[in-house]
Amino acid sequence: MSLFNADEMKGKWKQQVGKAKMTWGKLTEDELLEAEGRQEKLAGLVQERYAVTREEAEKQVKEFFGKS
Repeated sequence: MSLFNADEMKGKWKQQVGKAKMTWGKLTEDELLEAEGRQEKLAGLVQERYAVTREEAEKQVKEFFGKS
């Protein structure tokens, strides 16, 4: 499902937080740091904050990780 395994993503996530903040400006840096790059957690935050379907949130997160 993911290009990175969970440990790799956690290690690289802090570098990606700035890009994620630009993509999803309604999410706080603390929320993004707490997500630790976990796609499911991040999709849940996007779904909640942007009032989109789970499928749309998952699509956005997959596209984000595909570009990163």
